[in-house]
Amino acid sequence: MKIRVKVKPNAKKDEIKKIENNYYEVRVTVVPEKGKANKRVVEMLSKHFKVPKSKIKLLRGETSREKVFEILND
Repeated sequence: MKIRVKVKPNAKKDEIKKIENNYYEVRVTVVPEKGKANKRVVEMLSKHFKVPKSKIKLLRGETSREKVFEILND
């Protein structure tokens, strides 16, 4: 399954909000440098979808706020 994610770094608290089908807004408290925000987003998506972090792959948008992730479920 592919999902689009809008990332908001430097937020007051970590949270995931579903905007529409396969489109989410993820707020993270970490700063967007050296991949820290991306790593935190993967951790949060892992908990939200109840899949291991290794099953979540960033396809597009490594340095952008708009990202596309693929979640592999067996």
